[in-house]
Amino acid sequence: MTLEFSRVRFILTEPSHPGNVGSSARAVKNMGFEDLWLVAPKTANMASDEQAIALASGAADVLENTQSTPTLGQALAPITLAFALTARARDLGPPPCDIREAAVLAREHLWAHESHRVAIVLGSERAGLTNTQISLCHRICHIPANPGYSSLNVAQALQLAAWELRYALIAPEERLPTTPDLAPDMGKQLARAESVQALAKHWEQALVAVQFLDPEHPKKLIARMKHLWQKSDLTQDEVDMLRGVCTAMIRSAQNQQDPFKP
Repeated sequence: MTLEFSRVRFILTEPSHPGNVGSSARAVKNMGFEDLWLVAPKTANMASDEQAIALASGAADVLENTQSTPTLGQALAPITLAFALTARARDLGPPPCDIREAAVLAREHLWAHESHRVAIVLGSERAGLTNTQISLCHRICHIPANPGYSSLNVAQALQLAAWELRYALIAPEERLPTTPDLAPDMGKQLARAESVQALAKHWEQALVAVQFLDPEHPKKLIARMKHLWQKSDLTQDEVDMLRGVCTAMIRSAQNQQDPFKP
């Protein structure tokens, strides 16, 4: 885990369903974070509830390390930039932003100084965040969901927020899955010039064999074909595949000329 990820906290205020706590723990770990807090949960030891454990599904470490506190102020004590996640517009309170803008603001804030810490604050399942709770945060944050049905499940909202934060924090090369344990596939590398030139020659032979190209009057066909291969950024696998097509074309033309030839 990078330093930035360890300085992001997710806070569930007054959670009432253990399943949401377990699902939130899973969402936190899915996106590479680890810090989950509960504020005034409806029941004690909610993180150790059987339903929470079942829905955490592999994120037992995050669930076991979940902290509980009676007030939001205590959970926000070390935080330097807090986002209050809510579906409703508020007449009063901190300035609003959408979740993607929040992720960018969080990234810049974390990069600005190693002591900075960010929090995403989510409200209770039934009522969301109160105005008083929102007043403890620095920004109001919205997920641009369907206006006709914008209320998200708490764990779902946390998952979306965690994903946006992860996407903002990781490097571009980390956004696709990798298989570092596998040897590199040489066929997926760009073909060398000599391979492309050999393909062009083979293709010319195949076009002559199927009588698509008159070698006495080629016009600009071969030049255009060569230009096509050059600008296509062919991989070695693709060159091999096309040369296989050439071989099949030539063989088929030869068999038509002599149908009794094996």
